[in-house]
Amino acid sequence: MPALLGDLLPDDDDPSPDDLLDRFLQYTTAKGLQLYAAQEEAILELLDGKNVILNTPTGSGKSLVASAMIFAALARGRRAVYTCPIKALVNEKWMALCRDFGPERVGLSTGDATVNREAPILCCTAEVLANIALREGEAALVDDVVMDEFHWYADRDRGVAWQVPLLTMPYTRFLLMSATLGDTTFFEKALTTLNDRPTVSIRTGERPVPLEYAYSEIPLAHMLEKLAEEQTCSRSWPRSSRRPSTSCTSRRPTPRRARRTSPA
Repeated sequence: MPALLGDLLPDDDDPSPDDLLDRFLQYTTAKGLQLYAAQEEAILELLDGKNVILNTPTGSGKSLVASAMIFAALARGRRAVYTCPIKALVNEKWMALCRDFGPERVGLSTGDATVNREAPILCCTAEVLANIALREGEAALVDDVVMDEFHWYADRDRGVAWQVPLLTMPYTRFLLMSATLGDTTFFEKALTTLNDRPTVSIRTGERPVPLEYAYSEIPLAHMLEKLAEEQTCSRSWPRSSRRPSTSCTSRRPTPRRARRTSPA
């Protein structure tokens, strides 16, 4: 099995959606991944050439959907841009895409650094893409855009960076991703009006990794130490073993649950 997702790119310049899906599933299978229903639906719609608004919880694998879109873009000779709101996230995504597609195919552009900017995949902050959109408009050499953390669209100070590409890039297809979107009807109509492509919203509230809540009076530093010890122990005990000995458990007292009182 090829080590890189980029190694699975077909030789055909115009591969079918089925061929691209089969190749991408080879990659996920080799990684031991099984697609969730929302991921599978989003990938199918993207391979069919549609805009997609992906509104699923944190931890539901939106980045894998973005990788599928980028994979299809490369296979079809298109240029893809991945935007994030924070430079640290851009750097992280750049390194991840370099591992998946090879560093020669991936560029980086932030306020701090520029690397291989003309690459077929560009990772950048939202402001960089907005500047491209304002400067080049419909002539921009950008075919597919992933907008991560799209809820920043509503930010009073920086939201314009998410808004400008949706107004000025009619030949670009979009994947908008966020865990905290409300009604997306406006964006569905706006995207379809912009680029004359169907737009699909995929929404689910199901968390593949459920959240757990607890109230503790232990100071944060001590709680982090306790959780780290518990995590270390859970990795070292066989599942069939009995309760761990005290040498492997936290010696700090178990946090007391505070009683909630009704407001006056």
